[in-house]
Amino acid sequence: MSLHSSLPHNIRQNLTNLTGTLFISNKTRDCGDAFNNIPVNETVSSLPLQMALYFNAIFFPFWWVSEVVMIHLKYNMLPGYYQWLLLAAVIIITVTESIRLCLGYMGNLEEKLPELAGFWLLSFVIQLPIILFLLTDESIIILPLERGMNIIYSIFLVFELVLGFRALREMTNHLTKRFYLQQFQEPEYPQRHKRSQETGIPFGSGSIFLV
Repeated sequence: MSLHSSLPHNIRQNLTNLTGTLFISNKTRDCGDAFNNIPVNETVSSLPLQMALYFNAIFFPFWWVSEVVMIHLKYNMLPGYYQWLLLAAVIIITVTESIRLCLGYMGNLEEKLPELAGFWLLSFVIQLPIILFLLTDESIIILPLERGMNIIYSIFLVFELVLGFRALREMTNHLTKRFYLQQFQEPEYPQRHKRSQETGIPFGSGSIFLV
C-alpha cells in the first residue's frame, strides 16, 4: 500500500485520523493474535468501486450537457433566486466532480487512505445533497430528461458511497495490521537470533521452524 499522499499535510492528517476513528471499531482487540499470519502485501483496492468510478467518468459529460441544455430551456421561466441556485449547483457539481473522481481513482488504485476518504466525504457532503435537490424540488421545473439523468447520477453516488465505505474500512484495517506487524513483531527478531545462538541452529534457515 502506498503511504505517500499528494494532499497537504494537515488535510492528509485530518482525513487519516477521521478514517481511523470511523472504521477501526476495536483498537485493542484488533491488535491480538489474529494479526500473526496476515499477508501485508495483499492488494486491498476495490474492483467494483473502480468500475463504478470508470462508468461515472464516462457518464458525467452526458449529464453535464443535458443539464446545461435543460437550464437553458427553462431559465426564463424560473424566479431569479432559482436561476442563481441552478447555476451555482451546476458549477459546484462540475468542479467537485473533477476533484472527486481524481481522488477516487488515486485513493483506490494507489491505495491511499486520505485521498479515498476525501472522495467519500465529497460524495456524501456535497454531491449527493445537490443531486437530491435537483431531483426532488419541483419548483425548479424538472424536465423528463433532467429527471432521468439525475436519477442515474444519484444511483452512481449511492453505489460509490457504499463501495467506498467498504473500501475505506478494509484499507484502514489493513493499514492498522501493517502498523501492528511493523511495531510489535520486528522487536522479536533479536530475541530469535539470541535463541538461535543458544540452540546452535543458524537464524534465518532452520530456525524459522522454531518460531
